[in-house]
Amino acid sequence: MAIRPAKCYTKVKRRPNTSVSKRKPRKSYVKGVPYPKIKSFEIGTPKPEYKSRFYLVAKGAAQIRHNALEAARVSTNKNLEKVLGAGAYFLKILVYPHHVLRDNPIATGAGADRYQTGMRLSFGRPISTAARVKKGQRIIEVRVTPGDESVAKKALKISSSKIPVPCMITFE
Repeated sequence: MAIRPAKCYTKVKRRPNTSVSKRKPRKSYVKGVPYPKIKSFEIGTPKPEYKSRFYLVAKGAAQIRHNALEAARVSTNKNLEKVLGAGAYFLKILVYPHHVLRDNPIATGAGADRYQTGMRLSFGRPISTAARVKKGQRIIEVRVTPGDESVAKKALKISSSKIPVPCMITFE
């Protein structure tokens, strides 16, 4: 079964739905939260001689699924490693997917009315996790030496196409 499109989960509605909560009802409903697909949040070597820092910043509030964050990380890492080499940069994912996404599948076809409950107990089954970002929040950080700024900008521009919210690249 394929995953639903990003437009189904990109908008930020209500408060975050995490698996650990002080409220009893929500915690009793959320069972079996899938692990995020992100393999590592920090890649490269954090050396002090990296003077240039580039950030991928969200232009609006959105939810970014864990597989979109992993795709952005892979594409950024691949572009940086291809041009600069393995130890010449530091890449860090700054957001963590805490928010649990749910799906209440609607059955179609013959015999669907026998096992479909409609909107009764429609909390849904956990299908994925997402990171909630606000307008102006940093998503990815790349540190490079002062001569490699164009490579970092290009890598972040490519990774911004993997994220379902318009992004801009800032320099520090």
